[in-house]
Amino acid sequence: MCSRLAVVYNEPVPSRYDVTHEEKSVLGVMEAVEAVRAAIVELRHEVVLVPLLPPFEDARQKLESLDVDLVFNLFEGFCDEPETEPLVPETLVELDIPFTGCEAAVLRLALDKAKVKVLLQAAGIPTADFQLLNPETLSTFRLDYPCIVKPRSDDASNGITADSVVRDFESLARQVKVVTEFYGSALVERFIGGREFNATVMGNSKFAVLPVSEIVYSLSPDLPRILNFEAKWEEDSVYFKGTKVVCPAEISTAERHYITGTALAAYMLMGCAGYARVDMRMDETGKLNVMEVNPNPDISPGTGAARQAMAAGMNYPKFVEKIVKLALEKRKYDRRHPTHGRRRQTGADANTPEYARI
Repeated sequence: MCSRLAVVYNEPVPSRYDVTHEEKSVLGVMEAVEAVRAAIVELRHEVVLVPLLPPFEDARQKLESLDVDLVFNLFEGFCDEPETEPLVPETLVELDIPFTGCEAAVLRLALDKAKVKVLLQAAGIPTADFQLLNPETLSTFRLDYPCIVKPRSDDASNGITADSVVRDFESLARQVKVVTEFYGSALVERFIGGREFNATVMGNSKFAVLPVSEIVYSLSPDLPRILNFEAKWEEDSVYFKGTKVVCPAEISTAERHYITGTALAAYMLMGCAGYARVDMRMDETGKLNVMEVNPNPDISPGTGAARQAMAAGMNYPKFVEKIVKLALEKRKYDRRHPTHGRRRQTGADANTPEYARI
C-alpha cells in the first residue's frame, strides 16, 4: 500500500440545494472524508486532506502541487456543477497520479441517466421505459401511469419526493415543471414498485459482488415506496422512519444469483473500475430492472457500500484498504494493457456476461 495519500473532495459551499432544502446531501461528503481519513491513519499511512473549490483552474493547480503516492477520490463535482465530477480523474491521469474509483469517462456517462438507460436497453439488461420531458414537450408523453419524475443528472435522491410518483397528467405536468426549474431536464420513468435491491461490485479485471441489500418499506398505503430525499437524509420524517435496509437481503440462492449477476453485467457494461453500486427493482412479474449505476458511490459508514463490505467481513479500514489496492492494481494493469484500459473506460468493449435468471 502507499505511504502518503491525499483525500480529494469538493468543499461544501452555498448552492441551489439550499433553496430546495437539500443541503444535507452536499454536506454528506464530509462524513465520508473524515471516515476515510481516520481509516488511512489506522492503516498507518500519512494522509493529507485536499478540499477543492471552483473554478476548476484553481482546483487543478492544487492537484498539480500534490506530492503523494495516490489520491483517494471523493470529489463529487462542485455544487451546481455536477458536470465537473469527471475533471479530477481526468486531471490525475494527465499528472500520472493513481486514484481510487472509476475513470473520467465512466463518471461522465453516469451523469446522464438517460444515456445509461439506452446503453442498458441495447445490451438487453432490463430497465424501466422512460422519456425525457420538459414543459414544452409534455404533449409527447407516451408512458403508462404510474410514473416517477426525477432529475436527469443528479444523485443522492435530490429532487425526489413523495410527489415524484405521478398517476395523472396534471401531477405529471406539475412535477416536470418543478424538476426542470431546479435541476434541468426531467427523466420520466414507468414506476416499478416491487422489491428493491442494491449491490456493490468491486474489481477491475476480476470482480466480486458484495452481499446484496434490500430496501424494505413500512409506509402507509397512500405513500409511494421510494427511496426519496427524506428517506435518506431527514431522520424525523415518515419516510426515514418507514424505510430500513436489510443486509444481507433475505433472498433465495436463485434470487441472489439473479441479482448479483445483473449487478455485475451492468458494472461491466459501464466499464466501471474499483467500485460501484447498482440499484435494482423487481416489477410485478418478478423481472429485475436496473434503476441506476452509481460509480464512486457514497462510502460513508452506514451507507450501502460500507454496510455491504461489513457483511462481507471487511471492517471500515479494510474496506478503504481494498479500494486503495484496487486503484494500484488498475494502474499497473492499464500500464501493461493501455488499449484495454482506454476501452474499459467507456464500456464499449465490455465483455458483459449473460446475467442470471430465476
